[in-house]
Amino acid sequence: MMKRIFGIAGWSGSGKTTLLRALIPALAATGASVSTIKHAHHDFDIDRPGKDSFLHRTAGAHEVMISSSHRFALMHELRNAPEPSLRDLVERLAPVDIVLVEGFKFDPIPKLEVHRPALGKPPIWPGDPHVVAVASDAALPACDRRVLDLADTAAIAALVADRAAGLEDAA
Repeated sequence: MMKRIFGIAGWSGSGKTTLLRALIPALAATGASVSTIKHAHHDFDIDRPGKDSFLHRTAGAHEVMISSSHRFALMHELRNAPEPSLRDLVERLAPVDIVLVEGFKFDPIPKLEVHRPALGKPPIWPGDPHVVAVASDAALPACDRRVLDLADTAAIAALVADRAAGLEDAA
């Protein structure tokens, strides 16, 4: 995969979204254009019953695009087709400097693991060579990867920017 993709991985409740909410503007402030892909669990839906787009989809439309002067959204019905791969989803995005990926924790992309020992979940890094660093709210003396303070958005943004620019060794 391209170097411009960087994942934020971790178990539910670890703080991935909170980190991304701070990381996106920190990277944008450097002049980088940023897009995100968020893996949702199960049967999520952004559409609502009764809306025209919902009626189009339930009538059988394969794709429904909603557009306004502020944004557009494309809904693509899989209709028993397999879930698209991360690579397929990235290819649908417009070109940007960095694509941040939330979820897809086991895909082979460079990633930062958000790990909070207090949650009682096992770390991902021991079994995943693609975890290049770990952000935590506690010391991790057994971790063999670079450990960053979860509250240090600037350091995390620098790591992501360096990885995207190819300034750090590939995972």
